Amino acid sequence: MTILTRTIEYPADGLTMTGHLALPAGTDHRPAVLLGPEGTGLSDVERRRADALAELGYIALAFDLHGGRYLGDPEEMLARCMPLLADPHRMRGIGHAALDVLRAEPRTDPDRIAAIGYGTGGIIALELGRDGVDLRAIGTVNGLATGRPGEAARIRCPVWAGVGSEDPIMSAEQRNAFATEMQTAGVDWRLMLYGGAQHAFHHPPVDHTVRPGIGHHPLHAERAWRDILDLLTECLPLTENPPSPNPATR
Repeated sequence: MTILTRTIEYPADGLTMTGHLALPAGTDHRPAVLLGPEGTGLSDVERRRADALAELGYIALAFDLHGGRYLGDPEEMLARCMPLLADPHRMRGIGHAALDVLRAEPRTDPDRIAAIGYGTGGIIALELGRDGVDLRAIGTVNGLATGRPGEAARIRCPVWAGVGSEDPIMSAEQRNAFATEMQTAGVDWRLMLYGGAQHAFHHPPVDHTVRPGIGHHPLHAERAWRDILDLLTECLPLTENPPSPNPATR
């Protein structure tokens, strides 16, 4: 499918953010996906994912975290991201600013939007849900931070999360805390554990220094992408009619 792409600048977190908007051909209203990057920031990896979603028929916005910068130096990235991750108000501000851009696109169906993110971007997607934003689905890879007490009850859509079993950042304790938060809040949630995968297993190899415990896993990267597409197919179908029931469940 032919797609159109454009760069969009918008303010957030005291910075001028640079997002990547991808649209399928046509003029009709379409369901839309907000796509958040890892803590290093928006790169061609996320732009290609947004383009792939547009090729399927979704409107997709890959949003920015760092004012147009990609933070390949781990220390610089941590210096920027750790205070951000400790401040739900700032994360929600970044998420809402990007969501406003996506909703402002004339072809976006404002009642059919999902938020998908990786690492920091995934945590921001979760924070939008905890803030009560009307989303059709939330998907997060490597981003399982728990929120403030009681706020998960404001999540109004299914939540899917994926994490590597050998991820030292998203430890078993962190996974259990996330599961407890979602279950206590009555959220429709799923957690996929990818055996043998480390942190950022979905991200292709990079040409700069990375922290220990970070590594690409090609097989699980492909599986995680398919799992995200399955989430969108279920919760954000490209037609307004839901999928037919499975006869085996009748």
